[in-house]
Amino acid sequence: MTPAPGLKALPILLMLAALWLAIPGWAADAIEVKIGAAHFPPYTVRPEQGADTGLLPQLVAALNRAQQGYHFVLVPTSIQRRFGDLQQGRTDMAIFENPQWGWQGIAHQTVDMGLEDAEVFVASQANGRDPRYFDELRGKRLALFNGYHYAFARFNADPDYLRKAFNATLTYSHDSNLLMVQAGRADIALVTRSYLSDFLQRNPNSQAQLVASQRIDQVYHHYALLRPGAPIGEQSFAALMRALRDNGELTRIFQPYRITVQAPRD
Repeated sequence: MTPAPGLKALPILLMLAALWLAIPGWAADAIEVKIGAAHFPPYTVRPEQGADTGLLPQLVAALNRAQQGYHFVLVPTSIQRRFGDLQQGRTDMAIFENPQWGWQGIAHQTVDMGLEDAEVFVASQANGRDPRYFDELRGKRLALFNGYHYAFARFNADPDYLRKAFNATLTYSHDSNLLMVQAGRADIALVTRSYLSDFLQRNPNSQAQLVASQRIDQVYHHYALLRPGAPIGEQSFAALMRALRDNGELTRIFQPYRITVQAPRD
């Protein structure tokens, strides 16, 4: 027996209604906030290639779950291009930043994220057993990430300067830099404590071959930098971060990578 046309259409209408109800609230009327995503592992990993791994995608998902007024999205950028993208309005926010990293002349508002990491020196076990090995960098072969601002170099990221002054090899891969040290092709690499923790988990054989310095190059006290006129203000974003800190989401996301979650300084 063939069902009547009206009865046949009813399940389809019910299915469409269910799908409409399942659409998140932000899809219709939430305010979009564009966060610049530059390759900065383990925080952001190859966003220009469409990768959704790293800590920033997890943070964005937590921000979107926590409220419905804003919808945070990632916009791929690069370490070198992120200043211009913010100024031109292609992004609304730069995240995991420090105002010392060349932002002084760019109009922005800052939000202390209450997250702290550190840049450490890494050498082979044979060289790094004596902490004094890390005291003098000149005369040693450094493996650095191209475009990064290092405190030992007075935050001068110019590649020619780093090559001439510190015999640096510049790459776009922390894994490559650490493996160069492990293989004896470089003496010291600089990576964040969070990245080293992640690398050693992925490469357990390296735990017996590499050692981190007690000396810290710089402490990463992370800030979010918002452009003037961004669709979210600094106080609203600070309130969202406070809510994620209070409900334990920040600890869940960042503590496994040895990133300290703390109350903002401001």
